[in-house]
Amino acid sequence: MNILPGFFYFWRLVLRIMFNCIHHIAIICSDYAVSKHFYTDILGLKIKNEEYRQDRNSFKLDLEVGGIYQIELFSFPEPPKRPSRPETTGLRHLAFEVDNLDIVIEQLNRKGVITEPVRIDECTGKRFTFFADPDGLPLELYEK
Repeated sequence: MNILPGFFYFWRLVLRIMFNCIHHIAIICSDYAVSKHFYTDILGLKIKNEEYRQDRNSFKLDLEVGGIYQIELFSFPEPPKRPSRPETTGLRHLAFEVDNLDIVIEQLNRKGVITEPVRIDECTGKRFTFFADPDGLPLELYEK
């Protein structure tokens, strides 16, 4: 008797119960003031909490996306650069869902943010584009 299928089914159920959602994403920036301005004033994310951690010589900024706390912006003295291109192993990008891609692109472009040409997701038929934060982290806009 093969018990493996039942075993894997059990663990799939357990894992579904363990994870409710993605709680937050942490981003380490090289220039806190520049990145804070970008994420709050340019992208319009709401500040939930901001603190300076003297023992680490580091800021921590909690940001809300769509009314939900989701992004932690950290500063550390002289963090090493992480290459965004060519694509490397690990987290690739952060994607924001938007209702109207054209309106958001226009708003970002007016604020000096350069966006890539709009593309179509071959799997969903949805439109999307990319831009970058001040440290070159790829950010995606994905139309609902």
